[in-house]
Amino acid sequence: MAVEHTSEITLKVGLDENRVPEELTWSAQDGGINEEEAKAMLLSVWDSKNQESLKIDLWTKDMPVDEMKVFFHQTLVTLADTFYKATQDEKMTATMKDFCEYFAEKLELKK
Repeated sequence: MAVEHTSEITLKVGLDENRVPEELTWSAQDGGINEEEAKAMLLSVWDSKNQESLKIDLWTKDMPVDEMKVFFHQTLVTLADTFYKATQDEKMTATMKDFCEYFAEKLELKK
C-alpha cells in the first residue's frame, strides 16, 4: 500500500541557559493546531527492530505539581483506553482502570 499523504506534527522546546524547558509548543496542521502552548508532554515511540519503547518526557519549570498529578492521571486513563482499542483485552483494561481509580484516590484527585 503506497503512502498517499503525510502529516507532520512538530514540537518546539524553548530552553533556559541550563537547557531546562521554559516553553513547549506543538503544531499539527492536519488537526488545526498551530503553535499551541503546553506545559508538559510525554512521547513514546515503538522501535520494532530493537523491540523497545523510546520516550521523551518534558515539562516546563513552571508546571505546577498539582497539574502534573492530574496530567499523569488523565494520561494513565487514556493509556488504558488505548490499550483496550489496541488489544481488546477487557480483563487487563479493567485492572488498569482500577489502578487509575486507586491513583486518583491516593492523590486526592477525586472530589
